[in-house]
Amino acid sequence: MAPVGLSLDMLICSIFSVGAFWLTLRLIPNFSDLFIKAGLFGRDLGKVDKPQVPEALGTIAAAVYLITMFCFVPVQYVLTEAPDETSKGLPRLQAVRPEGSEFVELTCALLSICCMVFLGFADDVLNLKWRHKLLLPTVASLPLLVYYFLSYGSTTIVFPVHVRPYIGTTVDLGVLYYVYMGMLAVFCTNCVNILAGINGVEAGQSLIIAISIVVHNLVQILSKAEDHANHQLSIHLVLPFVGVTAALLYHNWYPSACFVGDTFCYFGGMTFAVAGILGHFSKMLLLLNIPQVINFVFSIPQLFKFVPCPRHRLPKLNEKTGLLEPSVATFKPTDLSSTGLLIVNTFASLGLTSFRKFEDENGVELIEVSNYTIINLFLRMLGPTNEGALCTRILMFQVACSCVAFAIRYYLAQLLYDS
Repeated sequence: MAPVGLSLDMLICSIFSVGAFWLTLRLIPNFSDLFIKAGLFGRDLGKVDKPQVPEALGTIAAAVYLITMFCFVPVQYVLTEAPDETSKGLPRLQAVRPEGSEFVELTCALLSICCMVFLGFADDVLNLKWRHKLLLPTVASLPLLVYYFLSYGSTTIVFPVHVRPYIGTTVDLGVLYYVYMGMLAVFCTNCVNILAGINGVEAGQSLIIAISIVVHNLVQILSKAEDHANHQLSIHLVLPFVGVTAALLYHNWYPSACFVGDTFCYFGGMTFAVAGILGHFSKMLLLLNIPQVINFVFSIPQLFKFVPCPRHRLPKLNEKTGLLEPSVATFKPTDLSSTGLLIVNTFASLGLTSFRKFEDENGVELIEVSNYTIINLFLRMLGPTNEGALCTRILMFQVACSCVAFAIRYYLAQLLYDS
């Protein structure tokens, strides 16, 4: 249970979150020129004039978030009492002892998030390789996993009622459960980064996921679930994130005045991961990431090099119409393995990607396919559109998937589990 009561805790956290929103909203324009002078900028390839845009401004949002949380912790756990004779007229500070190890949970969560912000900024500056992007989230999540091992240590999962007569009620995954949580951290920190490339989509999808997490936690708290204290801790972690992300989205919305950078993607992903792990709703967290899961599965052929993958897979701007079209990857047939050729033909036959064989001016045979992302898939299915409308469609899909996630969690789950 919260140390100073649910309503007061929520009110304090909400006030801090509003303050974080306002501060982020003001700081981003003030720091934009500084980032450009430092060489942290890029060209907006979705615009005809390719304007110069400051990059990695998600660092500002992450910094404001951490400052907000560092200020929230002492306010949450310290009460001010009225002065008495021994205090010589000055207010007295009294520590509120958190139940169990709640303070340690919060500290480990912030440590993991802080590590991921640092590593994300290093990626923005040094342009790390993909193998590093898979390793770094695992390292950053170690404080959280160690804490989980020392405190809860539960690695048991419960089977649906319909299969219990055949395989039993529960199974202890042991070390595999920690592997799963580590992989969850890796997925969350990279999935937003993969579903990117147009103004507003990274911050927009993160904001929708964060709001969905807050709603899920509120439902659990109001229904007086057994682990409602964990859900309250999750809200404390996510509410300030909603504030800074809303401000970042304001500046990142089409036409974007800043790019969020890899720092924000790592920061947001780790925030979701720690909220899901400490809130004990990792399965619900995956349900809230349905578009990201679909995009990851769809991207596997290129991510794992079965099909050649260009450096940038963002949509291509048709400068004559001003509309975005699916971007393409062009390669020689000899660049494909038998598995890659099977994937290319299968995806093309299903209408998921384009496929074209042609010869260049030197008579070399080439293959051209649209890149394997759901952003390109949206453009292929719905036709060319401008960047703002495309982002709106992606975010509407994210909202629809969140509704599906809630339907699965609160209705379908009742048919599969007895509690």
